[in-house]
Amino acid sequence: MTNNRTVSTKDYLWLHIKELPYFRAVLRAVEARQYPGFNLQHPILDLGCGDGHFVTIAMDEKVDVGIDPWTGPVRLAQNNGGYELVVQGSGYTLPFPDNYFSSALSNSVLEHIPDLDTTLKEMARVMKPGGRFVFCVPNDSFLPNLSVSGFFDRIGLKILGNWYRGFFNTVCRHIHCDDPNTWQARLNECGFEIERWWHYFSPNSLHILEWGHYFGLPSLVLHFLIRRWNVAQEKWNFVLTNRIVKPVYDEADEQPAGVYTFYIVRKKER
Repeated sequence: MTNNRTVSTKDYLWLHIKELPYFRAVLRAVEARQYPGFNLQHPILDLGCGDGHFVTIAMDEKVDVGIDPWTGPVRLAQNNGGYELVVQGSGYTLPFPDNYFSSALSNSVLEHIPDLDTTLKEMARVMKPGGRFVFCVPNDSFLPNLSVSGFFDRIGLKILGNWYRGFFNTVCRHIHCDDPNTWQARLNECGFEIERWWHYFSPNSLHILEWGHYFGLPSLVLHFLIRRWNVAQEKWNFVLTNRIVKPVYDEADEQPAGVYTFYIVRKKER
């Protein structure tokens, strides 16, 4: 499915990379630059808002409500200026009235939710008929395209390849990495219909993200010590990093073999 990018003057890559580990930053930057074209109508719900950093970059206006189950991120989101209201709560029992939100977003969240059907039915309940819901998730090409497991497979060590896929999936906390047909059936059952979808983030980009989990360990230590991912948030400090991730960021939004998928869906009118 084709997606035409809406041009923005924001440097989404820089806005993310100065605040986050590079592997997470480039993925979020690729996702954020697509939001200007979504035309989300108020009131808007952000399901799984986390600390709210993403929405302050991806959106040019405040989101009406953000919800997340974790106390620490909710406190950060309440202070970052991206939301009119931030609520601590679960997608299983959304504390909002029926048919309230005109649109919703959920950026790289649904793949982590065990009881996904319950959450999607709750989302359908709180959204107005015809309301647009935008979300992105890893798809069924994610695990087959990991570089380390691919290496093991090529040299005949498929047992190690399968072990690594399971290990990396656990690191990423993925529960659902599904194809569009699976999503279509699930969404239809829960009260939504797909308007359009497209894959993004090529297998080569996934390799950069994959290895970034290991090269980013010093950033994890730094964040534990001083609550920041980078010491100096100046462009000279990211020259090498930028050379690594800029080709990923410059990819076309639509990648036929991409390992992540964007969905734009609508709540059924009846």
